[in-house]
Amino acid sequence: MIKKMLLGAAMLQIVLLSPVQAADPLSSGQGPWQFRLRGIGVLPSSGGDTTIGGSPEADNAFVPEFDISYFFTPHIAAELILATSPHDLKLKNSTLGDVDLGDSMILPPTLTLQYHFTPDKTFSPYVGAGINYTLPYAEDAAGGTVTQLEADGSFGWALQAGADYWINDNWGLNFDVKKIYVDVDASINNGAITGNVELDPWVVGAGIAYRF
Repeated sequence: MIKKMLLGAAMLQIVLLSPVQAADPLSSGQGPWQFRLRGIGVLPSSGGDTTIGGSPEADNAFVPEFDISYFFTPHIAAELILATSPHDLKLKNSTLGDVDLGDSMILPPTLTLQYHFTPDKTFSPYVGAGINYTLPYAEDAAGGTVTQLEADGSFGWALQAGADYWINDNWGLNFDVKKIYVDVDASINNGAITGNVELDPWVVGAGIAYRF
């Protein structure tokens, strides 16, 4: 009877431990590097002011994004995201009414320092904070009222939360949300109109992760 109980306990332990072992991707010797390929939505919370009143606005953009992470310890990592997004720009309720300003590409490299709560489990959530540099480029004025458009680059802060879900030792799925706090100075018609654009975008993404 005792032997049967011990055998049953051993079999139960094997069953219970099996998913834990499968959920431990670091146990097989993952390296410190991690790459992700995500589709992201860049969702500006537009606002600000100009010398002719009104509120500047930038529309949403949906683009691919690539990021690189390096793990200093199992819990601490740094992540750099690389992406660029196109945005149509408008000025709402100015003294000239609603004005189509044109469009611009935005390059927003963002470096965050992350804390991963359960790096040795299948489900591995994390939080992060860091710095962003938003660089508008390839500005294209709308024409008509707006003949020239220029925006300066600017530093800002970033907050982050997300999670990796590991399918096996190297491959996983990722979901990530960032809030970036950044303003850019804009000039229209060679400085005839100037303004401050509060972009402050949410960056929401999902994709695949590879750890090695």
